Amino acid sequence: MQTLQASKSFGYKVEEPLVLECGVTLRDLRIQYTTWGKLNSDKSNVVWVFHALTANSDPSEWWENLFTADSPISPTKDFIICANTIGSCYGGTEPKDYDFPLITVRDIVEGHKCLKKYLGFDKIKLGIGGSLGGQQLLEWAVQEPGLFEVIVPLATNAKHSAWGIAFNEAQRMALKNVDKNQGLEAARAIAMLSYRNYQTFEQTQTDTDHRIDHYSASSYQNYQGEKLRKRFSPISYYYLSKTMDSHDVGRHYKGVDNALKRIKSKVISIGITSDILFPTAEQKLIAERTPDGVFYAIESLYGHDGFLLETKQINQILKKELT
Repeated sequence: MQTLQASKSFGYKVEEPLVLECGVTLRDLRIQYTTWGKLNSDKSNVVWVFHALTANSDPSEWWENLFTADSPISPTKDFIICANTIGSCYGGTEPKDYDFPLITVRDIVEGHKCLKKYLGFDKIKLGIGGSLGGQQLLEWAVQEPGLFEVIVPLATNAKHSAWGIAFNEAQRMALKNVDKNQGLEAARAIAMLSYRNYQTFEQTQTDTDHRIDHYSASSYQNYQGEKLRKRFSPISYYYLSKTMDSHDVGRHYKGVDNALKRIKSKVISIGITSDILFPTAEQKLIAERTPDGVFYAIESLYGHDGFLLETKQINQILKKELT
């Protein structure tokens, strides 16, 4: 069995100030990024991975099963790169307090562009990302229609929905009105209700011993909150949720339809049938409004989180479409 190369992490400081969409100038921008695999001589094997809200720049830690030695995308043949989003707490520029400027998805993409220029890529073979990662991917593909040969947006949308914004606002209310660490735990518990669904909790957290307290579902929510608190910044969480709300590929192109028509890449849009946060209608729209789009729906008990967990089904789709 072929052994995968280890991923390598780097830091990059952007020399030029970045003027944000909100009008504020961000100076001394730092971007943490990870590479996995080897770049070939003509730089034609680049795969850019875009991470979701609380992930880091190393997909070997949270999406490893998608990039095995025999997967359609693999570090044995591809040069995989993932850059941390501006505002995240994993090594790049992050907020230390609530005076940080609003960072939009478009701003994050501007940071990615700076990194791409530094690394010297003219083309990207494939871009892939789910949720907030998929939003970044679509924004970039709209801005530079010929950059990606193929894009794979998963469990994402072209414009963040009122439903999604409402979930994020409920989480920010918890962050603002509760001690910041306990607030993050409460925010994560709210988020879990949107990441999973009724069937998930029924099948995995239902108690059958007729207890009257200390329910499994309650313990699960507390566990998920504590788990995130130990590894993530509540202020980053606050601002990145605002970033997600800002997503609208049509903002500078007179609407979503006009924006999506710009994309020249082959588009493999994938949704999760049980996803209540990003319903499959949103991924169907992406496939239908892009010139070369195809839509797939995959089954999962785990709702929105299925894009991270159902790697076998995703690889089957990629194998069909990429070979």
